[in-house]
Formats: sequence, C-alpha cells, structure tokens
Amino acid sequence: MSIHTQDSAATPTGGAALDDMLLHFEVQRFYTLEAHLLDQHRYADWLELLADDLHYWAPVRSNRLRRQQSLADGVPGEVAIFDETRDSLAWRIRRFDSGMAWAEDPPSRTRHLITNIAVRPGDEPGTYVAESDFLVYRNRLEREVDVYAGGRTDLLRRGEDGALRIARRHILLDQNVLLAKNISTFL
Repeated sequence: MSIHTQDSAATPTGGAALDDMLLHFEVQRFYTLEAHLLDQHRYADWLELLADDLHYWAPVRSNRLRRQQSLADGVPGEVAIFDETRDSLAWRIRRFDSGMAWAEDPPSRTRHLITNIAVRPGDEPGTYVAESDFLVYRNRLEREVDVYAGGRTDLLRRGEDGALRIARRHILLDQNVLLAKNISTFL
C-alpha cells in the first residue's frame, strides 16, 4: 500500500473518504481503550472486547535465508507462543485473580503502544481487517524489564450491539527468541 498525498485518483472522495476516516478513528479509539484496559490490569473488561469464537495466535518465528522467508513464520498446528481461545484467556485471567499466578505477584507494570493502524473491509459484512504495530514495555520487581515489538493482524467484527470485537488476532513478534523469564503479558 502506498500513500499519495498529491494523487487525487488514489484518494477516496465524498462519503467514502469520510466513512474511511470514521472507521479508522473508531478502530484507533478501540485499540486505545484496549491498551488502557491491559495497562490498568482490567482484564475482565478486556475480555469483553473479544469475540466468543476468538483465536489469539502468535507463531514461533525462525531465522531463514532470504530465499526461504516463506518458512520463517510458523503455521497453525505448529508450536506457538500463544494459541488461545477466549475461554483459555479467561482461565488465565481467573488464575491472576486466584493468587496462584506467581509470575504476576506482584503484578507487572506494562505500557502498550499501538501505532501504524491500517483498516480495510473484511470478506464478510460487518468485518474489518486491521493491521497495527505494537511496542509493549513490561517491568516487574526492581530489575526485570522486557520489551516486545511486532505487528498484529486482527479480524474485527461488529457485535449485535454494534460494538467492535476482536475475532482473530495474529501476532508476529520481531524477535524469534524471547529473553523474558515468562510471557504473562497480553499483546
């Protein structure tokens, strides 16, 4: 996708341009809300942003020669950093609240930065494909610091209430070896 500021043929006109801007603004606000909920440890509220049939997936990546780049990212069914459903995420969140999640007691301090958002209509009515980049900073105790950077491709779907929900999240971390002691942070 290239951005042309001078080329009027590449720029939507009239209502289409306004609709595109409103959709982009809505998705940006949605991601801002999501980041705030995660950074404030409001995980039960975050779950409400997820569709019931959610697939939350981050494949393991490998280093490959340029001619083998198509093999660098894992595929479904292979080992993954995350391969979760809404129910499995809800279970993890209940575990945080149980006092048995030792990796999060005391809780981490996080900051989710979401940028470079691009949105386009999905294949089904009421769905949108949203791509974004992220930087997540995590600090725990005095000296544990982790930084996660990467990109996400989400399938967003409008619920019956008209609100957006994340139906699919495909996360590609820029690092293929995680140096963190654990990854209890949601991306």
